[in-house]
Amino acid sequence: MAKRDLYEVLGVNRDASEDELKKAYRKLAMKYHPDRNPDNKEAEEKFKEVKEAYEILTDANKRAAYDRYGHDGINPQMGGGGGGQGFDGFADAFGDIFGDIFGGGGGGGRGRSNVYRGADLRYNLEITLEEAARGADKTIRIPAQEECGTCHGSGAKPGTQPKTCPTCGGAGQVRIQQGFFSIQQTCPKCHGSGRIIPEPCTTCGGAGRVKRQKTLEVKIPAGIDDGMRLRHGGQGEPGVNGGPAGDLYVEIHIKQHPVFQRDGDDLHCEMPISFTTAALGGEIEIPTLDGAANIRIPAETQSAKVFRLRGKGIRNVRTHAPGDLMVHVIVETPVKLTDRQKELLREFGEIASSNAERHNPKAKSWMDKVKDFFSS
Repeated sequence: MAKRDLYEVLGVNRDASEDELKKAYRKLAMKYHPDRNPDNKEAEEKFKEVKEAYEILTDANKRAAYDRYGHDGINPQMGGGGGGQGFDGFADAFGDIFGDIFGGGGGGGRGRSNVYRGADLRYNLEITLEEAARGADKTIRIPAQEECGTCHGSGAKPGTQPKTCPTCGGAGQVRIQQGFFSIQQTCPKCHGSGRIIPEPCTTCGGAGRVKRQKTLEVKIPAGIDDGMRLRHGGQGEPGVNGGPAGDLYVEIHIKQHPVFQRDGDDLHCEMPISFTTAALGGEIEIPTLDGAANIRIPAETQSAKVFRLRGKGIRNVRTHAPGDLMVHVIVETPVKLTDRQKELLREFGEIASSNAERHNPKAKSWMDKVKDFFSS
């Protein structure tokens, strides 16, 4: 009986990728697997056919021979090779599914070493607004794990040595046969390290590492903003079995300032001015991060008027372009008046009310709106 085209068996195109082949194989193998179709000879034959097609098409040399010569190119009697992956190929295709079920790290990983990257660490660093604006050098202390000085990282008591795990033979992985499935999983004896420690070091308890405090210098760039993070590569937790260390992320938190509020690269501040300065105008001194500055208050300035001082904000951390300082003037009502001051203010109030439209235009306009509202 003539054999069917292998691509037709798997239901894929002739230019199918290895991932597409594997996906098609999983679907068909699960459908025709003997465990799912007991006493079904037809399903068993289809399963064998699917398995053979997958084994050939996932072997680069066999696939090339098949694409050129057809079945003759892979017939052992025709000099085209032969053999197959056996159940290892089946385990490779399904390992990433069933490896999770049985605790393994995926199929097809023969001799895979359990090398893991260390965990990342985060450090919250609080700085002042001035330090954020100008930049600063800060020293921080973080918890770290270093090689144990007693066992020099072996984890074994001095005078003893770790031994090869008898369960996995040092591979760190074991295979478990589940019917037709051959599943690879982490060795339960050594937990993937490939070795056991009969007499652990009393200093580190067999871990080979001890906790220490590590001092680091952190350079704060000028213009950094609240919530930004600085990455220090390789300063996180150490890796496992020779894996790379994780990273340290320093997250910046800026303390509340008694005078300024930050909005991006701009600064805002409130500046109280006297009643007379607001009415008659004058010059006032205001604070900036670079020292004092003077601004001119025009006559008849109203409360909440905003004055912009260009370039007096914070330089952007990336572009270095400076922001602005926004000064919000607040007209301050005088308190603890003397009798003479009260007398003068009453006299001023009588004069102002006699011509309210001229002296208090906003109040006059507002009262007119109120009257219109209640009369409508």
